[in-house]
Amino acid sequence: MRDRARVFYYNKKMENRTESTTPTIEALREERDALKKQNAELTLKLKWFQEQFRLSQKRQFGASSEKTHPEQLTLQLFNEAESESDPNLPEPTVETITYKRKKSPGQRQEKLENLPVEVIDYDLPETEQICSCCGGALHEMSTEVREELKIIPAQVKVIKHVRHTYACRHCEREAIQTPIVTAKVPKAVFPKSLASPSAMAYVMCQKYLDAQPLYRQEQQLKRLGVTLSRQTLANWMLHGAEHWLRFIYDRMKTHLVARDLLHADETILQVLKEPGRSASSKSYLWLYRTGREEPGIILYDYQTTRAAKHPMKFLEDFKGYLQVDGYAGYQQLKNVILAGCWAHARRKFSDALSALPESAKESAVIAKEGLAYCNQLFKIEQDLKKSKASDDERYQVRQSQSKPVVEAFSVWLQRQAPKVLPKTALGLAIKYCRAQWEKLTVFLQDGRLELDNNRGERSIKPFVIGRKNWLFSNTPRGAKSSATIYSVIETAKENGLIPFQYLIYLFEQLPNLEEQTEEALDQLLPWSSSLPENCKLASR
Repeated sequence: MRDRARVFYYNKKMENRTESTTPTIEALREERDALKKQNAELTLKLKWFQEQFRLSQKRQFGASSEKTHPEQLTLQLFNEAESESDPNLPEPTVETITYKRKKSPGQRQEKLENLPVEVIDYDLPETEQICSCCGGALHEMSTEVREELKIIPAQVKVIKHVRHTYACRHCEREAIQTPIVTAKVPKAVFPKSLASPSAMAYVMCQKYLDAQPLYRQEQQLKRLGVTLSRQTLANWMLHGAEHWLRFIYDRMKTHLVARDLLHADETILQVLKEPGRSASSKSYLWLYRTGREEPGIILYDYQTTRAAKHPMKFLEDFKGYLQVDGYAGYQQLKNVILAGCWAHARRKFSDALSALPESAKESAVIAKEGLAYCNQLFKIEQDLKKSKASDDERYQVRQSQSKPVVEAFSVWLQRQAPKVLPKTALGLAIKYCRAQWEKLTVFLQDGRLELDNNRGERSIKPFVIGRKNWLFSNTPRGAKSSATIYSVIETAKENGLIPFQYLIYLFEQLPNLEEQTEEALDQLLPWSSSLPENCKLASR
């Protein structure tokens, strides 16, 4: 009885508690709606993280090229069976190989034709030029030639500049004054230093052309029998950039801003000892360069931030087209028409396609359609490049072929925008194109403009590669000098020069100029016709 009473009491208590805590229908509906909303938000977050994971996997392990399948170069991708079928085409009977690797005739001779040749003859001694059969004299019947490449490593030697002074013996004995004549000697590139033009050029090229940090150069020189600290090597580069190359840099900048079509880009640079900033702060190296028109000019500009005031100051005398990516800081430039980059637009659709799971067939179709529009424009540009079209021809073809594709793409973007989630990779690709549309269509205005800013990205790549080796700059002074040296070296490469020989020539000529006038400096610029032949690539 006691147990029954105890159970009855417990059930009654739970019933009362349930009645007092039973939620209303409205409360349950609110809870349901809140859970649905939370579930949708978590689902979106999960999809976003999955997309980022797939993109990260692609960047780490996938091919870096953005090349797509040839079928995506046209917008006929989705009616492939109808567009590609040909009932008159006979069926193949056996498998045939359509690609064969052929070696061009004379390929080795073409590679070696610009190199100096050293000939070593191997003759029989006269005592051995006797026939073993009859004892008669042998005559030369033919020759056998074997070619090899001989590598001569770097060598270090001391150059002593001995300056002789002369006086008159007769005047020393008879006259009151004795004339003294001293032989002329070229001025040193770095007075009271061991640095010669070739040594300074070598250190600069090793670091900024071949990405060799100073500590490795220090070890290399030690193996060659020279003990020079990396601080000494750094002082050489700072002196050469600040005292001599700066004249060339400033003159190249004057020519650069006088153009009416430029490219711009920027990348991160870490400088350890910036006043008022931590060592981990991000600084930036800005790139400004010319387009297809020659001569090519490539300049770098070190700044502490990515603020718009830096390109505004650098390009304050520039008026014309500026090809850039989607960075909003360029929009504050005055007297400048910004041209967008279709490579960035295509890359976003390519990333969206890579980020989609295999089950997302509908979204994959949309991403492929967007990618196909971009590829169609690039296909037109490839054909123009192959045909070596002039600027006027390029403009006409763009009006007749590219413009209809652009207009159709605009309609497609407006139609697809409401269908995709805005924060997905596909939604961001569509959003980017719509936000950048005014700049993306500028290439139709002038045949000299390019479809993308790849020219600027390629020019900033040498710095990015070098940064992986030497990692950072120590001081703002070093960062500015690095920007100056990079500018001279990359512009020299752009104009078909050998950077090492060109730097030697500059360090020989600049200290001995009577005045650094514009006319004198123009004779030393990388595209000057007065440069010696040893500065130029033999194949150019």
